[in-house]
Amino acid sequence: MRIVFATKNEGKVKEITEMLTFMNIELISLNHFESLPEIVEDGKTYLENALKKAKIISEFTGEIVLADDSGLQVDILGGEPGIYSARYAGEGATDEENNAKLLAKLKDVPRELRTASFFCALVLYHQDGDYNSFEAEWQGRIIDERRGTNGFGYDPIFLSPQLNKTAAELPPEIKNTISHRGQAFAKLKSHLGKKIK
Repeated sequence: MRIVFATKNEGKVKEITEMLTFMNIELISLNHFESLPEIVEDGKTYLENALKKAKIISEFTGEIVLADDSGLQVDILGGEPGIYSARYAGEGATDEENNAKLLAKLKDVPRELRTASFFCALVLYHQDGDYNSFEAEWQGRIIDERRGTNGFGYDPIFLSPQLNKTAAELPPEIKNTISHRGQAFAKLKSHLGKKIK
């Protein structure tokens, strides 16, 4: 089975391919296509954004498409940055700028009130317009000091209380089993396993 993953991030494709090992699935990125349509992620939820991406790319390529949208939700900030996680400090913001803005907002917030969660919505979209969605959440807390060099985004300041490590301190094989994305992909893998048999 061939699936187009609606991303240009080859690192992400490699990570997901490893999760789908032994499933006889060929996962290809958007880098295999030219003149891609522009996608404005204007949904109100992660699922709306993932579904919009998947639908547009499936209609453009004529293939089965996998799309995801994810973000960080900080409870005391009413769920910010949420669906704006990647552009929290503005369009084209770096991870460092997004982290700095978040930490500035939490400057006077005590440790016990810095609860947060990563959320991921995945959509597997078929050529006939039918689709399946998979969602998962990873609970944690925001800390001030950046720790770890793995991962990206808010990983260095997102602490898993159970492991007492940030997402950026976890090796990929551990992170991929407990993270929001890892859990959502486990649900996808289970679904595909039933389909492929």
